[in-house]
Amino acid sequence: MPVPRYAVFGNPIAHSRSPAIHQMFAAQEGAAIEYERILAEPGRFAESAAAFFAAGGLGANVTVPFKTDACAWADSLSARARAAGAANTLIKQPNGQIHADNTDGLGLVADIRRHFQVALAGKRILLIGAGGAARGVILPLLECRPASLTIANRTAAKARELAETFGASAAEFAELPAAGFDIAINATSGSLSGQVPAIAAKVFTQCELAYDMAYGREPTAFMRFAQNAGAQRSADGLGMLVEQAAESYRLWRGFSPNTAPVLAALRAGEI
Repeated sequence: MPVPRYAVFGNPIAHSRSPAIHQMFAAQEGAAIEYERILAEPGRFAESAAAFFAAGGLGANVTVPFKTDACAWADSLSARARAAGAANTLIKQPNGQIHADNTDGLGLVADIRRHFQVALAGKRILLIGAGGAARGVILPLLECRPASLTIANRTAAKARELAETFGASAAEFAELPAAGFDIAINATSGSLSGQVPAIAAKVFTQCELAYDMAYGREPTAFMRFAQNAGAQRSADGLGMLVEQAAESYRLWRGFSPNTAPVLAALRAGEI
């Protein structure tokens, strides 16, 4: 029997930890798989993906900048992918068609619940940013039945547009109330360049968890700012990376990995 083949598409892609993560999942399952990085050229994602699946690929992850391309290319979409307008997981169906899903929001929710033991139901949630990263997590957050979900963005019109689409609330940065949120989630790309959204420190004074979807070797600028402003705890998005990958693996293979040892290995720099 041929070894099942999976891959992650992106550009750039050499930095991706997905192969190591999924090989650890496979070891837990007691399975042998192939998982490779594929560098797709701009404008040629569909060609690259079609070639991979035609050559026997069974599933793929998709990262920047191809998540919207994956959504447009797939034969069918999950409700999550449709709501996000983007897909990070492709699954080859028995009939040969490609189904697209988005596991980013599930990964975020699982990380917050599982690794930080923070409930989302009944909480006041602030989602900072109105781009693709934010859009991809809104539906799973709302499915947790928070007391409120407020989307704040530097460009207020984008926040309002996104809030209207999902039935959430929107606010400008300057309008955010002091001590108004239990959980604050940064979905902007600012942390990648050491920037912090222009939000007043008072917003975080009753914050149970300040979560940055970005991650790095050191606490991000957003994490440091939020904790200095009074947030009880802060977290980066490394756990989200592992949890969304675990959900992809489950969708492909019907096996739910134990994410704790994989996350621990990543934190320790072992993979």
